[in-house]
Amino acid sequence: MKSPAASGGNDRNSRVERLRASRAKDSEEKTRRALDAVAGLLRSGRRITVSQVARDAAVSTWFVYNQPQVYQAVQDGVTAQREQVSQGSPVPAARQVSPAGLHTDLALAREEIKDLKRERDRLLNRVRLSLGAELDGVDQNELIQRVQHLEQRNTALNEELSEARERIAALEGRLRETEDDLTAARASLRRAMRAVPTP
Repeated sequence: MKSPAASGGNDRNSRVERLRASRAKDSEEKTRRALDAVAGLLRSGRRITVSQVARDAAVSTWFVYNQPQVYQAVQDGVTAQREQVSQGSPVPAARQVSPAGLHTDLALAREEIKDLKRERDRLLNRVRLSLGAELDGVDQNELIQRVQHLEQRNTALNEELSEARERIAALEGRLRETEDDLTAARASLRRAMRAVPTP
């Protein structure tokens, strides 16, 4: 007959195993959704970023950065889109350019900048809170690797932030041009209507 202590230990081990299995299943599901999001962005021609993939897959940006398979898929997708642009390939499912569409793109780009800033601030805060506590139990090589990893992520976030700002500036320019064209077209239409003789 098993002692109560042994039985309690078995129950605890069983709970731990169930928890691990549940986490593994959850991670697999999130990975599948994130990879599907990257594939969807590639098909639609929408710009691939960590923040956009995280939004489309309903996962955190932390998950995207820290899941090697997903992060590699994001990097591959970004590279593919850059090559497509450099080769002058047409963007799939090109959207009609209109003031409303440009306003939407602008709002999305601004939201992406907010997300990137929040993620950057969260990472910096996490580093501040955890680094001191981790120093005692971490050897120097591991600490250097962690710092390098954080620096790489910070660099990637800053690059995305810079690209998002450039995209906002370009969208604002296109929006102004489109609104000017629309104003000119309306004025031309009014002149044409006035020039038509009334019966």
